[in-house]
Amino acid sequence: MEQQLQLNEHNKQEYPPMHTVEHILNRTMMNLFGCGRAVSAHIERKKSKCDYLVSVAPTDEQIREIERRVNEVINMNLPVTFDYISKEDACERYDLGRLPDDVSDILRVVHVGGYDDCLCVGLHVNSTFEIGKFVIISHDYQCGRLRLRFKLMGG
Repeated sequence: MEQQLQLNEHNKQEYPPMHTVEHILNRTMMNLFGCGRAVSAHIERKKSKCDYLVSVAPTDEQIREIERRVNEVINMNLPVTFDYISKEDACERYDLGRLPDDVSDILRVVHVGGYDDCLCVGLHVNSTFEIGKFVIISHDYQCGRLRLRFKLMGG
């Protein structure tokens, strides 16, 4: 069982700083707009994008606030840790809708300090301080879907 968990942890090969900032961005969007986590994401080393379902187009000031808050969390130097939870317990706390049907009965929960926690098999940094500066490079809004394109500087 432990060997299977270790293999599953390495299936996703995102760039750890960018993947970890996706977690922070998701929680920030949930906090600011009351939306869910990204409905679509493409995470790459050079630049990434996430799509969110929001009822109205955010203002330029709100976009700057997203960037400011994500960087505020990064600068808190929060530990990034994980633990395991049974699928049965997870269904009480998390949306399991995006998990494959054949997922293990034991799932990994990634914690970004006390800021965010979610089910994830990806690779992450040990501390938010390793991420660098988060920069939103562009955004657009169509039919209730906000797309944020972003990159990391430094780190």
